[in-house]
This record gives sequence, structure tokens and C-alpha cells, in this order.
Amino acid sequence: MEEASGAVGRATRARRRVVPTREELASWRSFLRAHAGVTRTLETELELEQQLSLAAYDVLVQLSEAPGHLLRMTELADAVLLSRSGVTRLVDRLERAGLVVRAKVVGDGRGVTAQLTEAGYERLRIAATTHLRGVRRHFADRLDDDDLTDLERICRKLIP
Repeated sequence: MEEASGAVGRATRARRRVVPTREELASWRSFLRAHAGVTRTLETELELEQQLSLAAYDVLVQLSEAPGHLLRMTELADAVLLSRSGVTRLVDRLERAGLVVRAKVVGDGRGVTAQLTEAGYERLRIAATTHLRGVRRHFADRLDDDDLTDLERICRKLIP
């Protein structure tokens, strides 16, 4: 009971406070630095070894996991956390490389899908070796099982 009332008290104080505390800001900055550092390292490895950006890799992953290996462009933009114009430009490049194809949505004059090609799937399969090795080395190997469980729980709370 004491634990529950303590949580309620902290929640009430947090609602009244407008500016984060020094400790809250330190946690925030640590989170940002960790995310930026790991992401930058993974991006560099993919670019050097596979000549593929992390954003392009993410697009290929999202399409590979989608039913029929296709998504509407709006769904793809939401899935990869890019703007619609950013996804359009990226899909343009992937389409020129033969990794995806675009098609109009039947019955929807404005709808467009992006679909993974066989070449795109093969490119993803090869690039995944670099990316997943990096995720292991720069993320998973640095945390123990309890850390990973706690981090997942914490991150789920932050997803809007």
C-alpha cells in the first residue's frame, strides 16, 4: 500500500512541475546520447559494409514484414518514422536501384504502395548480417537480461 501511495504522490508532483528536474534531464540526455551513439554506429557500419543507409534498411525491413511485402506510402512513412516526403525520396532511390516497385492502389486514385522486389529482399538479407551483428555488438552484448527487460518495459511506456 505504501508503494502505491508513493507512486501516486510522485505522479501528482510530476503533474504540478513544468520544468524537469536535474535528474530527469540527466536521464533524458543519457537516453538521447545512447540512442544517437548506437544509431550513428549502426548507420556507419551499414554504409561502409553494405552501401545502404539505416533508413533504407528500415524501409526494406518494414516491407519484408508487411503482408504481401507491400505498404501504402503513408503506412510506410509512419512505420519508419520519416516524413511522407522523406519516404517518397527514399523510395525513389530504392526504386531506381530495383529494390522496390511502386503501384497505384486499385479504387483509390491517390493511393500508392511500395512493394519489396526479389532483389530488395536479397539486398536486405545480405545487409541484415551487418546490421544484426551491430545490434548484438553495440546494444545487446552491453546489457544483461534484466537490463534488456527493464529497457523494453521503460521504452513501451514512452511509446505514444
